[in-house]
Amino acid sequence: MESFIHDWGYIALFLYSFGGGMLAIAIAGVFAFTGELNIYYVLVVATAANFIGDQFLFTIARNNKTYAKQMMQNHKRKIALAHLMMRKYGSWTILLQKYVYGIKTLIPLTIGLTKFNTTKFMIFNLLGAIIWSLVVGLGAYFLGEIFLESVEEFKTYGVMILIVIILLITFVLKKY
Repeated sequence: MESFIHDWGYIALFLYSFGGGMLAIAIAGVFAFTGELNIYYVLVVATAANFIGDQFLFTIARNNKTYAKQMMQNHKRKIALAHLMMRKYGSWTILLQKYVYGIKTLIPLTIGLTKFNTTKFMIFNLLGAIIWSLVVGLGAYFLGEIFLESVEEFKTYGVMILIVIILLITFVLKKY
């Protein structure tokens, strides 16, 4: 497992962070705490991937509006939320969207469809990616011990709790 993490950890982190996922950087932060990964590389890889991913979405929408609109047509409520956030928070929405599940991929697409300044988006996106990786990555790194203790407790009690939950759900579904 250690060689797998050393060989593929940064690549997996890049691919997952490219899509805006926070789970990979949190796990990488914990692996950095244990010494399996280097925290500085984790932060750089996650920042770069997150920045490139949002720039990619912005550029798709900017250069191919028809395709971007087709991608977003099933998410009208989320797009409305994105527009409301842009109206309320302005450019700061680019920083905030990195933490809001469900719209983090739609914000760059939505902004790409507007006449928003490309350089301004790039600056806010870079700043947001840096802050995002520092908050999530360093947070997981510094809370690594607590997380690992929780995993140990889950091994003991979690399986029993999951079995009880599954049995309850099965009972309720059979009843109705």
